[in-house]
Amino acid sequence: MAISYKDSGVDVERGYEAVRLMKQYVQSTYNEGVLGDIGSFGGFYQPPRGMKEPVLVAGTDGVGTKLKYAFVANKHDTIGIDAVAMCVNDIVCQGARPLFFLDYFATGSLSPETVATVVKGVAEGCRQSGAALIGGETAEMPGFYPDGEYDIAGFAVGIVDKKKIINGKKIKPGDALIGIKSSGVHSNGYSLVRKLFGEDRAQLERYDSRLGTSPLAVLLKPTRIYVRSILKLIEEVKVKGIAHITGGGFIENIPRIFPAGVGCEIWKRSYEVPAIFRLMQTKAEITDEQMYNTFNMGIGMVVCVNRRDVQKTMDVLRAMGEECYEIGRTTKGSGVKFIK
Repeated sequence: MAISYKDSGVDVERGYEAVRLMKQYVQSTYNEGVLGDIGSFGGFYQPPRGMKEPVLVAGTDGVGTKLKYAFVANKHDTIGIDAVAMCVNDIVCQGARPLFFLDYFATGSLSPETVATVVKGVAEGCRQSGAALIGGETAEMPGFYPDGEYDIAGFAVGIVDKKKIINGKKIKPGDALIGIKSSGVHSNGYSLVRKLFGEDRAQLERYDSRLGTSPLAVLLKPTRIYVRSILKLIEEVKVKGIAHITGGGFIENIPRIFPAGVGCEIWKRSYEVPAIFRLMQTKAEITDEQMYNTFNMGIGMVVCVNRRDVQKTMDVLRAMGEECYEIGRTTKGSGVKFIK
């Protein structure tokens, strides 16, 4: 008896249908650098001219177990924004403008409608960041993923003139740290989040007065994309360093931008920590230090500038629609010290 590829669990027709459904979203991200169209073996992109020494900056990431809540809610239209955000927010920290993005989507049994909805979110993230979605991979892997589940990851490439790379080398003690507000938990720490809130949809959708909405609404809110705001800022202000607050929170990520001999102090009362983080801390019964070493605590990006540039920095960011606060300063030493 003949056994076809379809009999083994892979239906290529579903793949063709997925491509047909997602094509409009992919094409909506195209800009002047894109050469070719969806369906080629490779994505073509012509870099912009005008830089004396153009340097490519690349980043790749996924969204972790936040995906579980997308499955619980059967809501797949924003998780792609997270995939883009985690990559482009990283590369803009070096002063790079995102050029293009590629995604990887893998599942046990392909639903063309689901993958197209996820890619719709990817395209939205690309439009927010100015990146073109020039390719990707949709893998159907029967028996590898549970029914109804999938994984998604992304890869972004940006460009910056070598003389304008932001690398933190000029940071000195006494510089100011400006925190830019996050949209929520973003896409890190969800293994702990799921321990605290579980995966029961009825419980997750129940209104919580402490949050002013349901936990699920807060936990599925997509990661904020800061690219346009940061690119505008570095046109107006001499930015010394930028930290994307992802896994490891304040304690791991902020010191990554400091040269040897420089640490920082964070003023914990300089901004209001969102209720979701205080609620999780109460549930988990863990210390402030553990929270600041796991979550973004309401700050998605930290920008380091000279003290004299604090007001201008905040004016530019606020004009771009960001909420921001002076949250601390650099010091002699190393690591992060929290000041009450």
